[in-house]
Amino acid sequence: MHVNFRVRYLLYIVAVHIAMTGLLFLVLRQNKLLLIASELGLLLSIYKAIRIYRQFQQPSEFIASGIEAIRDKDFTVKFVPTGNQEVDDLITVYNLMIDQLRQERTRQVEQQFFLEKLIDAAPIAILIFDFDGRIASVNPRASQLLAINTGDVVGKELVDLGFSLLAQVADLADGESRTMKPNGMETYRVLRSYFMDRGFRRSFLIIEELTPEILATERKSYSKVIRMMAHEVNNSIGAVNSILDSTQSYVNEPDVKHAIRVAIERNDRLNRFMSRFSDVVRLPQPQKRPADLTELVRNAVQLMQPIAQGRGVTLSNVSTGKNLQLVDVDQMEQVLINVVKNALEACEAGQCVEVVSTSQYLLIRDNGQPIPEQIAANLFNPFYSNKPEGQGIGLTITREILLNHKLAFSLHTKEDGWTEFRIEFA
Repeated sequence: MHVNFRVRYLLYIVAVHIAMTGLLFLVLRQNKLLLIASELGLLLSIYKAIRIYRQFQQPSEFIASGIEAIRDKDFTVKFVPTGNQEVDDLITVYNLMIDQLRQERTRQVEQQFFLEKLIDAAPIAILIFDFDGRIASVNPRASQLLAINTGDVVGKELVDLGFSLLAQVADLADGESRTMKPNGMETYRVLRSYFMDRGFRRSFLIIEELTPEILATERKSYSKVIRMMAHEVNNSIGAVNSILDSTQSYVNEPDVKHAIRVAIERNDRLNRFMSRFSDVVRLPQPQKRPADLTELVRNAVQLMQPIAQGRGVTLSNVSTGKNLQLVDVDQMEQVLINVVKNALEACEAGQCVEVVSTSQYLLIRDNGQPIPEQIAANLFNPFYSNKPEGQGIGLTITREILLNHKLAFSLHTKEDGWTEFRIEFA
């Protein structure tokens, strides 16, 4: 009950009884016995008025206490019956409301706890935004997949982050999805949606890595095709060459003999062509052992030096000190040769290729022809090549070797114009 109303009510009661007391005194002052009886009646009236006031005020006190408990979010406060029917009805309604609020709050807390556990354990990356579009939370899978620390991104917008994948989806609207290959190797499906929080929309981002499934499907598909092609080509070439060899001994015409020899050589080249494709399928699992990566780099650079000199390109090794890594030496040497060869072919006379190895990474970089964006997304597709006579086998084998080693790698042209092939060891 409002303070002013209580004061006015009390002042009114006091004023009425003072007026009645004065009036009775004037009227009955000659009759003392009746005056005393009247005064006792007034005292009884004052007592009754106070009792009525207190009973009238009791529901307001209960309401005020209940409001205070609700304001403090204390849903454990309940009232016991007083014996007053009107107050007890109010208490019954209040206690029922508090029970329902407490149950609802418990259910919300349990659901929130379950949701947080579900998000933390989710195998997909989830980023949740606040009402202003800034990152509010990041689940562990997102930290792992994007190699980010939660503290470094919380409170920031996507456009403020230096991660290429996140920057590319900053313009994604709620309800939209996009499939992306930011570095030509990993494939991601990105979905942006929203949920309602206290009556307002909050967005979230789901990033699902499709790379393992796509790689497995690709490998299964091209392996089957290559085996079938190799089987048919080898069988046909073997039989055809056998017939041609036999035919040569019965032919005396020089032009015919020359034509037969050209056909046999062409068949041999076709056989070698298919053999290179088969090498991808027959690639064995790596036999890892500790090896000095610095020495591997030095040997590969020395092997490729004549090719670099022939193109007028400077090929340098800036690796120093012993650098032990657990790798398959033969396969890692093949990776180095393939990547350095591609880097040399991208350069013209006067440009350079550098090979850098540390305990954390291996880097082959060149300042030659940059990789166009439309090509960068397809570089690690099986047997893809942008060269007129290329077969795309070199990068395909490189990809398979590094995947079998479980090493992260990337190939892209930086803003300064240098193209980098980076292999991460840690």
